[in-house]
Amino acid sequence: MSKRLFLLDGMALVYRAHFAFISRPIVTSAGVNTSALFGFTNTLLDILKTQQPTHLAVAFDTPEPTARHVEFPAYKAQREEMPEDLAEAIPNVKRLCAAMNIPVLELPGYEADDIVGTLVRQAEAEDFESYMVTPDKDFAQLVAERTFIFKPGKQGSDVEILKLPDVRAKWGVERAEQVIDILGLWGDASDNIPGVPGIGEKTAAKLIAQFGSIEELLANTDQLKGKQKEKVEEHREQALLSKRLATINCAVPLSFKWQDLAVSEPDAPALRELFIEFEFNSLGRRMFGEDFKAGRGFETASAAAGAAQKPASEGGDPLAAENADSDESSTDETDSDSPQPVPAPNLKTIADVPHEYQLVRTAAERRKLLAQLKKLPAFCFDTETTGLDPKTAVVIGIAFSWAPHQGVYVQLTDRRVAEDDLFGKDESVAMREEVLKVLAEFRDVLAAPEVTKIGHNLKFDLSVLHWHGIDVAGPLFDTMLAHSLVEPEQRHGMDFLSEVYLGYTPVSIKALIGDKKGAQENMANVPIQQLAEYAAEDADVTWQLHGKLVPLLVERGQERVFYDLEMPLLPVLVAMEAEGVRIDAAALSEFSAQLEKQMATLEARVHQLAGDGFNLNSPKQLGEVLFDKLKLLEKPKKTRTGQYSTDEQTLQSLAADHEIVRALLEYRTVSKLKSTYADALPQAISPKTGRVHTTYHQAATATGRLASNNPNLQNIPIRTEEGRKVRAAFVSRAKDWVLLSADYSQI
Repeated sequence: MSKRLFLLDGMALVYRAHFAFISRPIVTSAGVNTSALFGFTNTLLDILKTQQPTHLAVAFDTPEPTARHVEFPAYKAQREEMPEDLAEAIPNVKRLCAAMNIPVLELPGYEADDIVGTLVRQAEAEDFESYMVTPDKDFAQLVAERTFIFKPGKQGSDVEILKLPDVRAKWGVERAEQVIDILGLWGDASDNIPGVPGIGEKTAAKLIAQFGSIEELLANTDQLKGKQKEKVEEHREQALLSKRLATINCAVPLSFKWQDLAVSEPDAPALRELFIEFEFNSLGRRMFGEDFKAGRGFETASAAAGAAQKPASEGGDPLAAENADSDESSTDETDSDSPQPVPAPNLKTIADVPHEYQLVRTAAERRKLLAQLKKLPAFCFDTETTGLDPKTAVVIGIAFSWAPHQGVYVQLTDRRVAEDDLFGKDESVAMREEVLKVLAEFRDVLAAPEVTKIGHNLKFDLSVLHWHGIDVAGPLFDTMLAHSLVEPEQRHGMDFLSEVYLGYTPVSIKALIGDKKGAQENMANVPIQQLAEYAAEDADVTWQLHGKLVPLLVERGQERVFYDLEMPLLPVLVAMEAEGVRIDAAALSEFSAQLEKQMATLEARVHQLAGDGFNLNSPKQLGEVLFDKLKLLEKPKKTRTGQYSTDEQTLQSLAADHEIVRALLEYRTVSKLKSTYADALPQAISPKTGRVHTTYHQAATATGRLASNNPNLQNIPIRTEEGRKVRAAFVSRAKDWVLLSADYSQI
């Protein structure tokens, strides 16, 4: 077995975890913020499970000054003081590492970067494959043939591994160490490394590509022209200083043996005590079994409720981008940064588990299936469709399951989306007509009042069937909504739940239609045998999840809420979505023109107060005007990219003292009203119905608060005159109809 060394940049990962939960911190019943500890633990356990390192350690900075601070006292001096919650978390992270038998490496006078750099260089001589676990770009200088950057994704997904070809492509260099020269010219705002004024990332990369190093550049400044030549020559010493500051020290005097870094079993009693102390219920159950209990668990509700009030354009809509976790219709409704459990190790797949999945294509086969379904007290079903919009998608098949490891897929059409119909009709119309004829055979069994219908994200299936003239009736059980009550702070996608509760990884939809980022195939064009097995497996897995979640609802005391509230609400939301709402597009168009004039007036006022024209919508230009030119703050906060922060919080803190900031905030408010509502709502009108059809979500927040998107109708302002004009554009279907507005206070 090859030797795999994973070195974690402790401070960077702890910071990342803390701020991932900043809008909804994880707090124990004693009031201890455990966001950083939980996020770090999740990352650590995910690496152990998925990457199977043979050796592992965590490197930390120390408070003592380094050689960089001695040479350049301003090094990292601009950074804000560490938040108190984060500072208190670091000792607990080290306690966790001790319980996991993972060494923590730190040495006064050296940064974690230096420790990692020293270890990977020594590891190269010992034939290790080394992974530097960090989001920090500085580590690119250390990448080599067997040394990589490992950037964790959210909940362990979307991991990015940067190898030598990636570094060369990203930075435009031949050798990884040339990244140091680029940083020396460009500077690094996050570390307060000055670089050469006026030289950005692209220019720095071009110069190093041309000259090879800062030293060679400085020896050949006669080849430069104009202001660039002047700046480089004027800041010669600053460039060399910046290069020294950016260079990771790979000669730290560490005393260790490789066997000390070898991965070993955790100290289970100590780890259990930590999980109990910090109320890590979900992690504890995954590590120590379902009987593990730590107390009240995560306190995320109040934070989630607050976050939900945030406008969609500022990232507050929890479903601005839905995640099709298992199926095109199987969404995962929680925020992407919510705390997650670790799935069981040694996951099985369809290749490991005996199963009976059947494909039904003929009328005779359908009659036989229907006769069987009518005898059942309950069954699981799942639709396969040509798209995600229930109004326009065509159901191409339905999968059923009523026993573990068994499933049936009914093909409703064999048409492909891209082909032309022989009779000259639009293919989707012809496909729908064919589907409706076959689907009608299932109308009675789907509407049977005595039969329980089980599904995952059932609202999509009910909605798409409604638009095909089929209304599902009878008792319902949605595994996604059940899990949202059992574990409200977690993800609820089917694939994820399958791994956690069944120890089984279903076939990924990517295997059928490709990644969302690329050109996806349509489900109608997937080979039928492949589609049948995928769909039947989904129904089978959902059936098995139903068996796991029923007792959990009882155990958590959520059965009344689930059966008496959430499930009866589901078909009501289906009906509300189908009904939609009428919008006065003409009134919104007139309002948009008024807002346009208001924006122009405010823009002119800002330019007058600034003494110059600039793009108000450019954070870079705005930051330079406010903080370089007008100097509204002595030490302005910067973003991760090195630009000045001009977010809402920053501007609000300055508004009381500066008219230009008040004008800017008003400009943003008006601009948002125009783009989000006055302009966007008319575009959301369905050509099929002439109405706007939003999508409602029952499992979007830990509080259970209802959310909507496509379009977002939950955050329309009401307290301003402009907001009331937006609301006035929602009109009843006829003069003798009225709209009822209802609200409630959530404690």
